[in-house]
Amino acid sequence: MLKAALIVAVALAAAAGGFLAYRHASLDSTAQQAVVDRLASLSLPDPLGKPQTLSQWKGKVIVLNFWATWCAPCRDEVPSLVRIQHKYASNGVQIVGIALDSAAKVSQFSKEYSVNYPLLIGGIELIALTQPLGNRASGLPFTIILDRSGKIAKTHLGVVPEDKLIEWLHQLVT
Repeated sequence: MLKAALIVAVALAAAAGGFLAYRHASLDSTAQQAVVDRLASLSLPDPLGKPQTLSQWKGKVIVLNFWATWCAPCRDEVPSLVRIQHKYASNGVQIVGIALDSAAKVSQFSKEYSVNYPLLIGGIELIALTQPLGNRASGLPFTIILDRSGKIAKTHLGVVPEDKLIEWLHQLVT
């Protein structure tokens, strides 16, 4: 009898734990989407000072890359992003870089690296917005991939290997 009661108690505890984990994940997902919605509503200047919003690319798969010109891994990642933008633009993919840097440095960098995707200028406070999305270290580069409906498909801290980004994009555009 004691053994049966113990089994029931363990099963109930496991079920309750599973439910709480599910609720926590749901709340995290809702909170994460709220961050993305906030990012989408922000007006950020491009290197020329013209305000831009992510909503202009609504309906596309968006690869949102937080970076800086002074960040060596970010600089290493840009040629891959340029290639992917060229290859996947016709499939409805839009890469958007949000630089935590000055407009002058971003403009110069864009010319040197022949960047073929929009670059926007953000303040350091924007990186804090990425913490609920998995960037707890507030590191760069940090990438958020949004599906065509604006929902988070993937997040990644650090350089995304080109083959991995292509794999993720392929899943979203086919």
